[in-house]
Amino acid sequence: MRIWVDGGLRDTADATVSVFDHGLTVGDGVFETLKAVHGTAFATTRHLRRLARSARGLGLPEPDLDEVAAACTAVLEANQVAFGRLRITYTGGLSPLGSDRGDSGPTLVVALAPSTPRPDTTAVVTVPWTRNERGALAGLKTTSYGENVVALARAHEHGASEALLANTRGLLCEGTGSNVFVVVGGRLLTPPLESGCLAGITRALVVDWAGAEEADLPFDVLDRADEVFLTSSLRDVQAVHRVDDRGLPGAPGPVTAKAMRVFAERAAEQVDP
Repeated sequence: MRIWVDGGLRDTADATVSVFDHGLTVGDGVFETLKAVHGTAFATTRHLRRLARSARGLGLPEPDLDEVAAACTAVLEANQVAFGRLRITYTGGLSPLGSDRGDSGPTLVVALAPSTPRPDTTAVVTVPWTRNERGALAGLKTTSYGENVVALARAHEHGASEALLANTRGLLCEGTGSNVFVVVGGRLLTPPLESGCLAGITRALVVDWAGAEEADLPFDVLDRADEVFLTSSLRDVQAVHRVDDRGLPGAPGPVTAKAMRVFAERAAEQVDP
């Protein structure tokens, strides 16, 4: 694989960053994951705008989005992958061993890895840990992903692909790497951004294209929702057939199936919506 590191493509063995990079030592960085199909990334403009928002929120220098876009194009052209995960990582760069940032400028890495299209349905679990909707990193897509690693490992231990979290107010928030939608009484609902969830790219498109409503939802809505589905860049829209020990027979249900169909159709029409 050829990987973009700070200004150019490098072979995998030479694609390195310093052990003093702030993204490594303290998680001081932001990132984006884009779906790439046969050399074309989906919703690139939205992802780059969110990268910039996350960088501003973390206090990093404004990324040169033209450079980032060029790096993405170079990586996609250099690596022939039918279906892949395009990852942009933007960090605080060389810094002292501590929370203070250095003055050498940020690090930019763009890499591509093969992936597998998701199955139509999956299982999820709920976990006891919470999202802090009032935290400094709330709503930012940062590389400080330790909490997600722990929660996702719990999901895998229970035969699930995702873990769902509440926020500190006991309201449904999000998954470790996905947004969550529920169907209650025929209404398609998803937590608002004020819940602390990430402003997911796929989430926003589903809200627009499928007519979902934002609503504060108690965490136990998962015990009674008629349908549940997840959204993310690589999942697109994915139905949930089990929440903890509660089965959701017939998944995807009618509302979820419609959202899946509409998203697939609209995404095929607009590669950069």
